[in-house]
Amino acid sequence: MSEKPCRLYLITPQRFDPLVFRDSLAAALDAGDVACLQLRLKDANDDDIARATEALMPIAAARDVAFLLNDNAALAVKLGCDGAHLGQGDGNHAEARRLLAGRILGITCHASRHLAMEAGDLGADYVAFGAFYPTETKETVHRAGPDILAWWDEMFEVPSVAIGGITAENCAPLVQAGADFLAVIGAVWNHPDGPAEGVCAMNDAIRAALNH
Repeated sequence: MSEKPCRLYLITPQRFDPLVFRDSLAAALDAGDVACLQLRLKDANDDDIARATEALMPIAAARDVAFLLNDNAALAVKLGCDGAHLGQGDGNHAEARRLLAGRILGITCHASRHLAMEAGDLGADYVAFGAFYPTETKETVHRAGPDILAWWDEMFEVPSVAIGGITAENCAPLVQAGADFLAVIGAVWNHPDGPAEGVCAMNDAIRAALNH
């Protein structure tokens, strides 16, 4: 069992009106511990991403929540984000590391120990494993199990992020295996009692898993 803290890594919905979404985001971030927010807009152009960043990044910054941009390291730097999260197909990771000097670089590693070690070697600030559970956010091609989190936690100091279908009801094995962060979308934004309750539920579940 891991005794280190595990924190919430919040990802935005894939489509939203930034000006309408601001209040929901503020309520969610005020409800409990959130380590970072990843802006993940599907099929958006750079102007749309810039507008969303302008609307949302100050809300995150005011609460000391890191603001990361999905998929595009150069745009993250241009917009003044705290960093970027890149998939395996999102450009040259070594070049992204140079672009993001002094900023956060996270890299998706699916269920691959090899990809994770490569990411660690080039200086990623975290590696993301998943999907751990079925998810409606994107097609699940790679499935990971808690064992990869436990292996990474034992072997390396670079933090790990678990992603994919994670909820308050199913997160305990991932927390106990050593995940440093749990990345969630639906568990917060689709919570029946609203995003703030979703954040509360996730934080309660993390604490319960750590104290089990």
